[in-house]
Amino acid sequence: MSDDTPVRRRRRLPTREELRDWRVFTETSDALRAELSARLQNETGLSPSDYRVLLALSEAEGGRLRSSELADAVEWERSRLSHHLKRMERRGLIRREDCAVDNRGAEIVLEEEGARAFHGATVPHLTAVRELFVDALTPEQIAAAGEIARALRAHLDARPA
Repeated sequence: MSDDTPVRRRRRLPTREELRDWRVFTETSDALRAELSARLQNETGLSPSDYRVLLALSEAEGGRLRSSELADAVEWERSRLSHHLKRMERRGLIRREDCAVDNRGAEIVLEEEGARAFHGATVPHLTAVRELFVDALTPEQIAAAGEIARALRAHLDARPA
């Protein structure tokens, strides 16, 4: 068995080089996310959380999702989603309706104001993504970044809950 098998690698601590790469990866990811978040908020008045919820609703049939489906779509705990939805509802971006199918849950509905806000934010947000991510990398690096992200996601999703 080679010393670099997945089983062997899990039993030892990261090397100095691996830690260097991990640190630059996480610090750069944090800086990129912070810059994208600041631009989104400053240019559109939407937080990244608002944008994420509005994106999920805009992609849903009829602009509506059950609250449990929305929590899954944005990968949040239901309590976090509930608090955030209250703030969005006060701003007129979404509304809650009783679920017509079983009356046990609520459906979250994209309001006209929410759709306007989302569409108004899309071009500035995607422009920032282009400037800060796409333009900084070659097509090969973008493909590699996607491959790395998918591998990390698959690894995280495969872990026991």
